[in-house]
Amino acid sequence: MTYFFHWAKEPIITDGDPIPFTVEAGSGVGAAAQQIAEAGAPVNPYMLSMLARATQTASKIKAGTYELKPGTSPRKLLDQLVRGEFAQESLTIIEGWTFKQMRQAVAANKGLKHDTVELSDTELLAKITTDYKAAEGLFFPDTYLFAKGSSDLHIYKQAHALLLSRLGAAWEKRDPSLPYENPYQALVMASIIEKETGQKSERAMIAGVFVNRLRLGMMLQTDPTVIYGMGDKYAGNIRKRDLETDTPYNTYTRTGLPPTPIALPGVQSLAAALGPAKTDALYFVARKDGTSQFSSNLSDHNRAVNQYQR
Repeated sequence: MTYFFHWAKEPIITDGDPIPFTVEAGSGVGAAAQQIAEAGAPVNPYMLSMLARATQTASKIKAGTYELKPGTSPRKLLDQLVRGEFAQESLTIIEGWTFKQMRQAVAANKGLKHDTVELSDTELLAKITTDYKAAEGLFFPDTYLFAKGSSDLHIYKQAHALLLSRLGAAWEKRDPSLPYENPYQALVMASIIEKETGQKSERAMIAGVFVNRLRLGMMLQTDPTVIYGMGDKYAGNIRKRDLETDTPYNTYTRTGLPPTPIALPGVQSLAAALGPAKTDALYFVARKDGTSQFSSNLSDHNRAVNQYQR
């Protein structure tokens, strides 16, 4: 008996890489111990089963995918199985990605179980929410941790829930005079801000310009919406004829906001859309250093264009 309890406290492996293993659903303690051993862990299944019964944990083991790390004793291994400390994987969704890019990243992640890969965007969205007709912009860019083998649908649901939470929090703090009819319009604006500038410090000013234009009934005239509307036709540069070709997303031919977001906005773009800078600027143009020159009238804007773009 002394040997048994000494064995229970000693590391199963002392070095090397973690050993992944899966406890199948419905497995009793004996089957689970055998599955761990068959995965390559140098553990005695009979003794591990005895230890589980002796510690009254035999009926508490949770199915799932785990890792046996160096330094883990049989006793700690059982604790891991009882608590369901599954092997963790991660997936990072980048601010400014389109939903298409998010789907590609999810599909490429080897740690996920791919339950949605054959679904269209519409079919996938229907499994998450019935409140929206288009998936674009409805998922929050962040790093998501998940148990290896989790369904990819869980990632989509988690990212959508987080987006709604972030959007709702920003909406509650908004200036009620902003020209948005609902949070979704603010989300559309946030996605435009996300694509318009990589300068975090300028997002509120960019938002201020677009809000001013909305209030005056001016066209937003923002290239990222045109590019989004071009879809696969966009080849890396935007031409005059592209600006003149009408699509639902061409803000050079249509007033107001486009019908949906054009990307996945992050928390700073949401904050800018709902807390724009107080400014009289109606125009901006990119300087050569990546920042923007803002102008309140067309004459000043044309001079800035000549200085920085021509």
